[in-house]
Amino acid sequence: MQLSKSEEELMNILWKQKKAFMKDLLEEYPEPKPATTTVATLLKRMTDKGFIDYKNFGRSRKYFPLVKKKDYFSKHVNGLIKNFFNDSASQFASFFTQETNLSKTELEDLKKLIDIEIKKK
Repeated sequence: MQLSKSEEELMNILWKQKKAFMKDLLEEYPEPKPATTTVATLLKRMTDKGFIDYKNFGRSRKYFPLVKKKDYFSKHVNGLIKNFFNDSASQFASFFTQETNLSKTELEDLKKLIDIEIKKK
């Protein structure tokens, strides 16, 4: 299951805060801030999808993520590679390095990361 763009935006706020009440979430939004009812609807959908949960504190709810950011985006990147690059990480890497205007330093840093992973295997 996947989050909508609006849900992802809210999820990023929750990942950053780790635990938050509605007012804390609303404070993190840039202007113009969404309506409280909009955020409440997003939170309900995200709870139903199993991405977040909450604990009741009187009449308030403190929300927290059930899915780690790394796990969520790892699944998306793997899906992207499968669906758009014929399940080929090499095709993805080629596209990524050629189309993202990485600087020489960024490419060298990327190469170091790859070299570390090669040594691990």
